[in-house]
Formats: sequence, C-alpha cells, structure tokens
Amino acid sequence: MRPTESDQATRSIVFEVRPGRLTYPPGSQDHAGHVVATSLAGYPEPAADHLLNREMRAQLWIVMGSVIRQLNLEFVKSGQEKGILDKDKVKVRQMAYEVLVEIAMNLYGTEASLVGFSDGDVKKVLQRIVQVIRTWEEIERKEGSSVGQYVIERYLNEMRKVFSGGGMVAKMADEIGQKLQGGSVSGFVSAAGSVVQGNIYYVMAKGKVCKFGNDYAIGLRWLRHLGYVQVSTNPVLAARAYDDDPSLLMRFMEETREKRARWIKDLNASGDEIAMQATMVALWPNLAVFRPIAALTGYHDGMVSYQLNPNVASSLEGSMADALMIYSAAQDFLGRYDDYLLWGYSNSEERGRPNIVFKIAGGYPAAVEITSSLNSLGIGTNNTVTYTVAQETTLIMAAMRGMTEAVKKGILPTQIYETNMGGRLESHLREVEVVKLVIEALKSLGERRDALLQELAKGLNASKELETSKDFEGSVRSVVSFRYLKSLVNEPLINVLASAKGISKEEVRASLMKLESDIGMAGTLVAQRTYRIFFSPENRPRWLDYLEKQHGLTPTEADLIMDRIDLLPASKRKPNDTYLTLASRNMTNTEFPDHQYRILEASRQKGFSIRYFENSIAREHDKEIVNRLLLLEDFRRAYELTPELGERLRDAGIPGDYGRDGLSVSEWPTFGSVMKTMAEFTNAYNMFKAKCIEAVRAAS
Repeated sequence: MRPTESDQATRSIVFEVRPGRLTYPPGSQDHAGHVVATSLAGYPEPAADHLLNREMRAQLWIVMGSVIRQLNLEFVKSGQEKGILDKDKVKVRQMAYEVLVEIAMNLYGTEASLVGFSDGDVKKVLQRIVQVIRTWEEIERKEGSSVGQYVIERYLNEMRKVFSGGGMVAKMADEIGQKLQGGSVSGFVSAAGSVVQGNIYYVMAKGKVCKFGNDYAIGLRWLRHLGYVQVSTNPVLAARAYDDDPSLLMRFMEETREKRARWIKDLNASGDEIAMQATMVALWPNLAVFRPIAALTGYHDGMVSYQLNPNVASSLEGSMADALMIYSAAQDFLGRYDDYLLWGYSNSEERGRPNIVFKIAGGYPAAVEITSSLNSLGIGTNNTVTYTVAQETTLIMAAMRGMTEAVKKGILPTQIYETNMGGRLESHLREVEVVKLVIEALKSLGERRDALLQELAKGLNASKELETSKDFEGSVRSVVSFRYLKSLVNEPLINVLASAKGISKEEVRASLMKLESDIGMAGTLVAQRTYRIFFSPENRPRWLDYLEKQHGLTPTEADLIMDRIDLLPASKRKPNDTYLTLASRNMTNTEFPDHQYRILEASRQKGFSIRYFENSIAREHDKEIVNRLLLLEDFRRAYELTPELGERLRDAGIPGDYGRDGLSVSEWPTFGSVMKTMAEFTNAYNMFKAKCIEAVRAAS
C-alpha cells in the first residue's frame, strides 16, 4: 500500500537529525525521571546507558517499572488528532520507542553481564518492555499512525550504512529484517536480541575467549552488544566514516561555527586544526558509546584509539602537543557527558577522564619516547605501524616505563595496546617475493620479457601501470603490488611463470601454494612470539618480578601494569588471522567490518567449534614453516630480536634465543611495511584535510 501524505510526513520527522545540546546541570529528581527526561530530550542512547551502573543492580526492576509508567503516560498523551500531525508528539513516541529498544539491547547484549544484573531481572524487564511496546503498537494501529514502523526502518537503515552495506553489522540488519514479522518494534526487539546472542563474537566475549575491537567509526553500539570493548581510528577510517554517514559533516559544521570565521582567513594554515576538529567530531560519539564500559572497568576497557597526525609522527614535541590538545578537548566533552550518564550515582570515581588512547606510529624512533611520556601521565597509547617482534618488544617496555612512573605518582594507568599489523606484513612479504620471482623468471628472456610482463599486467588488470615510463624492475613492482595481487595462487601469475620457466603450471602452482601458505602465517607467528615473550604462563611471572625489583613496585602495582597491556592483532586478511590469535587475557583482536563478517561466516561452517581455538595464541605450529620463512630476509627481520634487545630480556629474567637479525630502532623508518603504511596514512590524511578545508570554504 502506498504511504499516505501523513505517513511520509511522519517518516520525515522520525528520520530527521536529533537536537544538539542538553541543559547543564541535569534537573532530574530520580533515576527513572532522569532516563525519561533524557530520552524525550532526544538522547535515548545515553538515557538507556544510564542504567548500566553497578549501583543499579538491586533496583533495576523497580526503576524500570517507573520508567515504563512514565513513558506509557507520555505515549498515551501524545495521541494524534485526526487529520493533524503534531511533530512534537511524533518525537515523543519515537523517543519512547527508541529508549526501550536501547535498554532492551543493553540487556540482550554483554553489557548486562558486565554490570551484574541477574538473569531473572533481565528476563522480567525484557518481557515488560515487549509487553508495553505491543500495547503502544496497538494504540497506533487503532489511530492509523505509524511512528513505530519508521523507527524500525531508521534502525535498519543506520545499520546498513556500515562499510557501505558490506560490514557484519549491515549483514545483521538483513538477518533481523528476515526475522521480523511486519514492521513491529516488538518484533524488532526479539529478532535483534536473537541475532546478537547467536553471533560468534557474542559467544566468544561471554565465554571470555578473547576481547575484540573495531577498525571503523560507526555501528559501534551493535558491536558493544556483541562484547566489543575498543575502537580504532586513523585518517583512512575517518574519511570513510564521513563518506558513509553524511550527518557527520552536518555535525562538524554545527560544532565549528564559531571557529570558521578564524579559519577562513587562512585555510591552508588552519588545515591541520580543521582536520583535527573534523576527526574529533567523528570521535565524540565513539567515546560516548564505550563510556559505560570504561566506567564499569576502571579504564581497563572501552577505549577509543585516536591516530595522531602522521605528518608529525616522527616528532616528540609535535605528537605530544597534538595529543594533549585532543585529550583536553575530550575531557571537556566527557565531563559534561558524565553529568548525564552518571547522574545520581556516587561520586567516588573520577568523572570526565577520557577513555581515549593515542595511536603512535611505531615506524619512527620518536615513538619510544612518545609512548613512555604519554603513559607517565596516565594517558594510554596504542602503538601502530608495527610489524616486528623487535618493534613490539621495545614499545611494550617503553609503555611499562611510563606506566610505572604513573603508578608511583598514584595515577591509575589506562589500558594500552600494542598493535601487530600482521596482514600488512604478509602483504609486504608477498610483494617482495613475487617481485623476485617475476624478475628472476623474465629478466633474461630478451624480447619475450616485455610481452610476458604485458600479459601479466593484463591478467591482473594492471595494464595502466605500464603506461607511465618505468624501468623494468619498477614496472614489475607496480604490476604485482597488493593492489592487484592479493594471493600468489593466481592464474595469470602461474601462466606467466610457467611460460617463462618452461615448466608445467602444476609445478608452479604447487610451489606458489606452499609459499602463499607460509607467508599467510607470518603475521600470526610474529604476534605469537611477542605474546609469548610477555604473557606466556612462564614469562608473565618473570615480568611481575622484574617490575617489583627493578622499579620498586608492590605486587599489586606490578600486576595492574601487566594486566593493562594488550597485544592487538590487526589488518586481518582471512579468518584464521583472528582464530589463531585468541587468548583470554592480554589480547584484543581488532577487526574491519568486512573481516567480522568473514569470521561470522566461518563460524557457521559445518564442524566449526570455538573450543578448538581457545587460547590458540599458545598453539605450536609446524617448525618447518618457520624455517622456510626465516629464509626470507624481511621475515627474519620481523621475527628476530636485536642483540641489544636480547640482552635487555635476559636482564629482565626472560630466557630464550630470539635471534640477532631483528629490526633496530634506527631501521624502523626504512622497513618496507612501515614505508608503505606511512605513505598510505599520510596520503589519506592529506586528502581528508583537503576535503575538510573545502567543506569549510563552501560553508563560509
């Protein structure tokens, strides 16, 4: 049936951007009134999250009864007169629906367990929520109104924005839609709860198999329900968030209205500040989503990683200045946000402290001092652009030094992360090896050389790389880069190598399959070695002893520091990049939205059991794989330590031979993976900055 003019008007109201600001301080009298007033003001998410507090455990059932009573009264009062559409009344009903949906999803999600709500209370509250929503839907049916229908459409549309429809959250929207009976809100609540609790990430989080983070800026509440406790940002992701969610640009323009008059006088000079402000606008909702998790865990989880300007990544002074500016802005925002989130609860815990960690580019020597300095202030770090055991070991020890200084001052340290960009390391190794293979096969073929290279370029859809004048080796590098060649087991590559070498395709394919399989383990092996050095059952007690004796910490303080260091496997390419790096402590796997869906799909294959992968980071792998990989120079540099680091580990009481050919600090900037990633991040940042400058110019 075609929507009426009134239906279309109702839909427009439901889909419009919400109000911008709340009044401070809140004027609430009790928790139920606070939830209702906050939601009806246009903020159902923080209203629902207000209940995620341990002081609410004994009174959830009572408070929710009062919330439902007040919302039900407001819903009935907001009935529409026939033929007259009242925008304010539509908004009241929309917010009433949405706050109950948000509360229900918090109870279906892992948040309920984190708070400690009893299963009995959760079940009773969910039943009451569905019951009252059905009552409202019946009221709307009799009136001929349709607010609930458009509320659900809006939820599903927002979910489908994630990764332009290709992410797991977007696919969850499709599953929920398939389970829905019509467009009912009550049906949505039940269907969404079922989809969340049937997801493998929910199963892993509830079973404490591992913790997870997200490499993307939207769709985070759904991931939080699944047990996600962290989100990462970088220039690439910030730009993608603005592309996928146009409302961010509107919010950026609104929040920077006063600054634009100054910026417009010299846009180029203000470019970095404009880009920083644009990134922070995308950051604030992320901080808010994970705020209850940070509050419930004492800044152990619920962190948002913010990547600093890559153009100052090699500068201690520049990076520290940017970090402190952003941290102060986040503290101002969160101080006001906590007024609402934590209203009415005891004030014994600090409020306004940012649940933010700064992504420090570990490709530069300055990263060591930046990491130590920020952690000494109680500000957490997430070292990124890190691919090697030597980088990760050096930077974890730098973080330890900083956290020790903080603890000695009585400062509670923030959770920190050590990223292992395993997928990018594997891509680099693959590029290096395929360049060698192609050059070696073609270099002595005379006139056939160029013809075979052209054939390969055509087969990989890389012919345009040969249009610009490059020498032979440069052309090969461009044609077989990761952009065009994602796997060595590739028919055009097999055909060209077989033709050049005069051997069978089967022989070439078998050789490439073995090399591809080996390289596909490289990132996992680096992550595993770093994890074993610090967090294996035999080494973790040695680090505790080291922190106590060398730094004069108490056992409790030493354990606090060790407990707040997580390895962060990242840049995944295949499901086993996650499934083989799982651990119940000191581990957070961070995932792209499309990779999340691959993980979900893999879990649905016949014979899959998550128990098989429990503590998989400790699994022993075929030593022959390691031995073959060690023949690759850049893997050896990634997998081994330097003599200096080996000595430092022995001083800390960590036994073992970790080799001598690892990457030294001075070599970090020239390592192939570092150079490629920093070039990508810098280019993405500069493009994002230019886009933000142009938006300000157009608005002014």
